[in-house]
Amino acid sequence: MRRLRQVKIVATLGPKSCEYETIDRLFLAGADVFRLNMSHGSAEDVQKMHAAIRRVEREAGHSIGILVDLQGPKIRCGSFENDAAEIFYGDLFRFDLEPEPGDSRRTCLPHSEIFEALRPGHKLLVNDGKIRLSVESCGPDYADCRVEVGGLVSNRKGVNLPDTNIALSAISEKDRLDLEFACGLGVDWIGLSFVQKSADVEECRRLARGRAAVLSKIEKPAAVESFDEILEASDGIMVARGDLGVELPVQNVPPIQKRLIAKCRAAAKPVIVATQMLESMVHNPSPTRAEVSDVATAIYEGADAVMLSAESAAGEYPVESVGTMNAIAVEIEHDKAYRESIESSRCVKRATIADAITAAAREVAENTEVKAICCFTHSGTTVALAARERSRVPTVAMTPFDKIARRLCLTWGTHCYVVESIQDFEDAVAKAANIARTENFAGPGDQVVVITGMPFNIAGTTNIIRVAPVA
Repeated sequence: MRRLRQVKIVATLGPKSCEYETIDRLFLAGADVFRLNMSHGSAEDVQKMHAAIRRVEREAGHSIGILVDLQGPKIRCGSFENDAAEIFYGDLFRFDLEPEPGDSRRTCLPHSEIFEALRPGHKLLVNDGKIRLSVESCGPDYADCRVEVGGLVSNRKGVNLPDTNIALSAISEKDRLDLEFACGLGVDWIGLSFVQKSADVEECRRLARGRAAVLSKIEKPAAVESFDEILEASDGIMVARGDLGVELPVQNVPPIQKRLIAKCRAAAKPVIVATQMLESMVHNPSPTRAEVSDVATAIYEGADAVMLSAESAAGEYPVESVGTMNAIAVEIEHDKAYRESIESSRCVKRATIADAITAAAREVAENTEVKAICCFTHSGTTVALAARERSRVPTVAMTPFDKIARRLCLTWGTHCYVVESIQDFEDAVAKAANIARTENFAGPGDQVVVITGMPFNIAGTTNIIRVAPVA
């Protein structure tokens, strides 16, 4: 199942795509990684989808990554007497800790930490920012707010606080249980929601204990401000533009996206661009031109992956959405301007032998007729460095570990294969040539670049590069 593109596609599963037959069709249409969202559905649902993905993987003989997205401390208001209430511009509206159903004058906001952190002038955004309020006065158990943009507020709508740093852990008690459950299943990535600082990531890593890689979702202004420290602590990043676009002015999001992608590329860590990429395909069989341009922009900027959310989870056209994203990626990557953009933005900071080896492999590939760069890896680090170079030829990742192959499904330009441990350098060359030939990366008489390390089968020893013929 060789993909004819370098960028990866993440597809979220949900009520419209939870059955084996649909998951198989999504994989064939182009999904490389499946996202399971712990905010929706039961543990039984997640377990069923996980089993279906692994069945597709076995039958296809091709590694598939699984990302489980933790809910995080989502802040929601309380309920209302008639399930909803309308509030109007200029009205005074109170949030408090009282559990009684609300009305047009007040509602519960069941988080005492919020009232401790609120200050006059802070904004509260309800229902994805459709309703906006400003704090006029507040205390340890209330906040009186002036309505700046009114509307209908219904039960349990989400509340964003862009100006407020809240002393809430990014990992709730539910998240701890969900994380342990997901790691027990054997998922490959844990998506950490509402990260604000590197300590949130480090806590998640302690709980995961190496059983899954940690991907930090950047969706709060505090995370943007602390991004360098968060990136260093994370295995990967998601630019989650939904909440980010609510808590920041929407015009700020594109330059933030571009900046975060560049930093992830320099750090050789995978980055996903997510939220509303093909939103109109939830109800329509084709996207808008603006959505196509949005996906294209993320690809031109060098993102490792682009993601579908509601389009594939709850939309009417999940398979078509993946197929459309695949078609966009293939077309963009054939554009001459794409290579110019990728190569002009390539990271040039290289400090280790492995950095030099992977850079040299890319130079050889670009200046000769080499068909692929073949990397043997135990931890995935060598492949990540090779992918950072954004070579014009595919990167073939070979590892003895299923979990490493699956994690690398998120990494740009990487085609993952599980092989037996290599015995010596000649064995490495033979395995690389065999994979290149059988998977149609190269034919008899072609050449590939082989990267490995000595001593063999030990992580972090990348020190050998060789151009080898394919028999």
